[in-house]
Amino acid sequence: MRRAERLFRLVNEMRTRGVSRAEDLAAAFEVSVSTIYRDIAHLQGSGLPIEGEAGVGYLLRPGFDLPNTAFTHDQIDALALGLAFVERTGDAALASAAREARAKLQAGMPDPAQRRLADAPYFSLQRRSGTDRDAALLRAAIRERRVVRLTYADGTGARSERRVHPLVVWTLPEGWMVSGWCTLRADFRTFRCDRILRLVPTDARFEAEGPRGLAAFMARERCDAPSPVLPPGGIGPT
Repeated sequence: MRRAERLFRLVNEMRTRGVSRAEDLAAAFEVSVSTIYRDIAHLQGSGLPIEGEAGVGYLLRPGFDLPNTAFTHDQIDALALGLAFVERTGDAALASAAREARAKLQAGMPDPAQRRLADAPYFSLQRRSGTDRDAALLRAAIRERRVVRLTYADGTGARSERRVHPLVVWTLPEGWMVSGWCTLRADFRTFRCDRILRLVPTDARFEAEGPRGLAAFMARERCDAPSPVLPPGGIGPT
């Protein structure tokens, strides 16, 4: 790892750790403690608001930010793959936002010609099932904590009218799904978006915390990562 890259990552590491011991930083970056001492001294000499001393620990005062967007090659690969997936989700607004984010990140990188996001050889294949007509409405409802009314058709075609507190949207190779608290069933439910026949956001708001909130849903599904736990067939009882 080049020293300039290590210094940048060292600052980010200190921002997340709070008080940092040189030994812990050395272990994280797989360098010697003396190297960390020299790096900290260099950063302090460059004007960074780092307090502390060798043998005690170091603290980067809050409020400091780095102007450049410097990424490792692995981080660039992760960004490229993530953006490629977003561009293929079928949500036109998100696809446009992903392209804009790609351009902004590219422009902010040091040596942008050497680290291309636009030409990264990573692609995401997405099976197009259903429609994205409700994707923007669902994302807005989640942000604004709005209850939505929807007409839903289950696997047999039977229709039902629901009032749902939307909590999380899943975008999978098979298409979009939304999970939330269903007032009809008085329980959490996950709905396939291609089976939503009509969706209307209401003016009613819901609480995102508590036994009907996202944390409770994730705990119920034993999810600690963005991947839904669903029974065979791809969706639970509705």
